[in-house]
Amino acid sequence: MTRTMFSMLVVAACSLNAANVLGALIQNPILILPPSAASHQQAVKNMFLTSYNAYKKFAWGHDDLTPVSKSFTDSRNGWGATIVDSLSTLYIMGETELFEEAVNFTSQIDYNIDHTGSTTSVFETTIRYLGAALSAYELSGKKYPVLITKSKEVADKMSVAWVGANKMPFGEVDFNTSTPQIATSNVAEAGTLTLEWSRLALYTGNDTYRQLAENSVREIASLPAPLPGLPGQGIDPATSTTVDSYVTWGGGTDSYLEYLIKYARITNTNDNFFADTWATAVDSSIRTLEVTSIVGNHLYLADQDESGNIVNVGSHLACFMAGNWLMGGRLLNNATIVNKALQLNDACWNTYASTATGIGPEAFAYFSNKGNNTGQDPTAADLAFLQQHGFWVEDGAPYYYIRPEVLESNFYAWRFTGDTKYLDRAASAIASFQKYLAAPVAFAGIWDVRNTTRSNDNFIDDLESFWYAEVMKYLYLTFDDPLHISLDQWVFNTECHPYIAPPPKASYGSGKLTSGPKLHLPFQSTGPLPQVSPAPLIHGAPH
Repeated sequence: MTRTMFSMLVVAACSLNAANVLGALIQNPILILPPSAASHQQAVKNMFLTSYNAYKKFAWGHDDLTPVSKSFTDSRNGWGATIVDSLSTLYIMGETELFEEAVNFTSQIDYNIDHTGSTTSVFETTIRYLGAALSAYELSGKKYPVLITKSKEVADKMSVAWVGANKMPFGEVDFNTSTPQIATSNVAEAGTLTLEWSRLALYTGNDTYRQLAENSVREIASLPAPLPGLPGQGIDPATSTTVDSYVTWGGGTDSYLEYLIKYARITNTNDNFFADTWATAVDSSIRTLEVTSIVGNHLYLADQDESGNIVNVGSHLACFMAGNWLMGGRLLNNATIVNKALQLNDACWNTYASTATGIGPEAFAYFSNKGNNTGQDPTAADLAFLQQHGFWVEDGAPYYYIRPEVLESNFYAWRFTGDTKYLDRAASAIASFQKYLAAPVAFAGIWDVRNTTRSNDNFIDDLESFWYAEVMKYLYLTFDDPLHISLDQWVFNTECHPYIAPPPKASYGSGKLTSGPKLHLPFQSTGPLPQVSPAPLIHGAPH
């Protein structure tokens, strides 16, 4: 079947689906919260405040709380990542005094000095520090212009990542010397800047910020690709070339794809490049990466390796794609994408429902209709788990590192369908977190989601800021008034910081797929890649 014919079938499917009469709106107009919603929402708020108050007591001014040793780490340059990343959550939860305290702290950060002796990630600093401050500025009715001042300061320090005529930034910058670290990167690092940098351009009047971020995305999309719309994840910004051809919706590529459709929505641009590139990536995924598990008939998106082979693996990080496809499918008025998104969401939730703790692992593998290649040899215990649940927990990745993606997609599914089964799933996650993540202070990730023994040895002694920014906020909003932070009025960055969106257009994209040069496989990697989904490197961690 040609790609044109496939697209025509997708369009036909859309026109026959009555759910699309609302145009490019995402939320179901009739969402009814059950009486139990208020207690679940309060439980989330209590978890957040317990965590935040522990942070204030043991780690104030530093980046992360260590909830077992009751101390701190500085994983994000020592600028108080938890405080800044919590800004939008504090505001949304109505914690006015804590919010104003956090704004005051943010106003005094000196971004000229790194406190850790390490380089600064352009990606992480953008989505956390810059992204949080811009969102808080909008949420609070633009009451605190100092948030724009600090946003400009940190962005100006990061801007040296673009060297000379390079269109893609290097991934790391030494803030103390204002020099980039010359190294290879990945498309997620270089392609997840458009929401934040375009917002900064809007409020400073300096369009250079938008141009830098947008040109990086255009450059990535112009590179020869293993599959149409799906770039190889490894890039060299110095030469604008691909250095690794691995294809995935997981770490290293994930948020590049996420932002293609979100940027189209938040800008309402008439340039169809962003929506069409996203649609092409989805089309390629349906035709090539979509698989069905042999056991359980779960719908997954597999990876593709450097030789063009399907790899039957999934990850917690990649599970954002279900919510992203729900959003994009609605914006494109494409019922096929929406229906597949709901199936992908069910498969991701199955990784939670199947473990002893009710919490999903970092990565998992399965056998599918496209083969049994997983890149590893499953044990007898793995195969037994597979027969019961349709997947097994990947070797070396049984941990839960307080990631939000499954709950993020569950939130989108609730707001789109109004089906209370998604509220039940969120409530189940809350109960599991309360039971298994409650640490000596606050909450903590766990090394093995299959282990129900409550022990400090099973806790990951580092509570990163995205627990506060993402996990808590997505759960809180799941049980909140659906008109509060409506998906038709706000767009979330990849750290769950919402930005005000203009009224939606009737549809997004031209309805045509993009074309570009093909990267021929097999491909020999030509440069080292940053680690895209690392296990938490905590002192005293089990080996």
